[in-house]
Amino acid sequence: MSYLEDKRITVTGGGGFLGKYVVKKLQDRGCDDIFIPRRKDYDLVNMDDVKRLYTDAEPDIVIHLAAVVGGIGANSLNPGKFFYDNLMMGVQLIEQGRLHGLDKFVAIGTICSYPKFTPVPFREDDLWNGYPEDTNAPYGLAKKMLLVQSQAYRQQYGFNSIFLLLVNLYGPGDNFDPCCSHVIPALIRKCFDAIENGEDEIVVWGTGNATREFVYVEDASEAIVLAAENYNKSEPVNIGAGFEISIKELVDLIVEMTGFNGTVIWDTTKPDGQLRRCLDTLKAEKEFGFRAKYKFEDGLKNMIDWYRKTRD
Repeated sequence: MSYLEDKRITVTGGGGFLGKYVVKKLQDRGCDDIFIPRRKDYDLVNMDDVKRLYTDAEPDIVIHLAAVVGGIGANSLNPGKFFYDNLMMGVQLIEQGRLHGLDKFVAIGTICSYPKFTPVPFREDDLWNGYPEDTNAPYGLAKKMLLVQSQAYRQQYGFNSIFLLLVNLYGPGDNFDPCCSHVIPALIRKCFDAIENGEDEIVVWGTGNATREFVYVEDASEAIVLAAENYNKSEPVNIGAGFEISIKELVDLIVEMTGFNGTVIWDTTKPDGQLRRCLDTLKAEKEFGFRAKYKFEDGLKNMIDWYRKTRD
């Protein structure tokens, strides 16, 4: 029997891309008392709504997935909103969780919290050794404050809060909105749009030299649930697949898999973002037995096949 099975669990962002997978994982473990607050009913930036959420749901465990997110472009256009909304949601949910005697709070952080010049692979001990990369520092720092709060609350109040650092996700159900999507769905859509419109080129930001790590959403959701079941320490834990791929290699792969036969134009006036990103994932395996299972090419094929069908 899972530790979670008889708990009342609230999953913020439970109707979103990652949230749907996490909820399914919980259900597979026998959890049948899961509350998913909807944005139209609970504005988690607003303290009164957060208080009402705890009164209505009476959770034992909160898994906080809700976030205001996007790629480099969205972060550059909305640094204030990304900082404020993400900070206030997390800070208030943790504070009200403490006041309501919550059993456990699972906070989801981001690889964007790491310093700009972190040695690769990023280890959890490197988290405070510098300022994050400028294009998404406000978002990364807002999330990082939840780690500070988690550790401070455990020290003073004995509050059981854990903090997981995720790399970029990908997989079926991802956000393909060109205004706020991350790099993989944005590239997939560019290719399909170009094919559909008979265009012979696509434009991609940067030089292609930067590297990134991606974790398949199925793996990420399993990691989060494993941590919710088994991890009870304040030290942050990386969640990733433990590999890096250059943006140029990524573009070449997506071009091939989508069947786009045109030219890729690199707009080098646009930023690359952080030069390299790749996590050391040994701690997650040691602490709660998580290791990513999906090969990148397999996950990418699943995602492209799903998008092709839903687009049609």
